[in-house]
Amino acid sequence: MRPLLEIFVACLVSIAAQAADPDGKQLFHQKCAMCHGPVGMGTGLLARRMKPEVAQLEMRDDLSAAYVERAARIGIINMPPITRGDVTDAQLASIAQYLSRGKP
Repeated sequence: MRPLLEIFVACLVSIAAQAADPDGKQLFHQKCAMCHGPVGMGTGLLARRMKPEVAQLEMRDDLSAAYVERAARIGIINMPPITRGDVTDAQLASIAQYLSRGKP
C-alpha cells in the first residue's frame, strides 16, 4: 500500500495537469452551451440566419480557432463580448480548438 503522502501528491499532480490543459469540450459545455447548446438562445438566433442544422456551434465544420476567439472576445450582433474574467485566454483557446476541430 502506498503511503498517504504519495497518493496525495499524485492527486495534486493530476489536478494541476487538468487545470493546465483544460478540455475544450468540457469547457464549452460549462461556459458556452447555455446559449450555444441545442436549446440555447444563441443557437435559436443563429438558426434564423443560417441552416438550423449548423446553428449549433458544435455541429459546424467551418469555424477556425482564430474566428472563435475573436468572436468571443469582441462579441457579434446579439452576443456580448466574453471577458477574461468569465473565460480565461487558456480556456478560450481550448474551446476554440474544440470547435474548430484543430483548424487555426
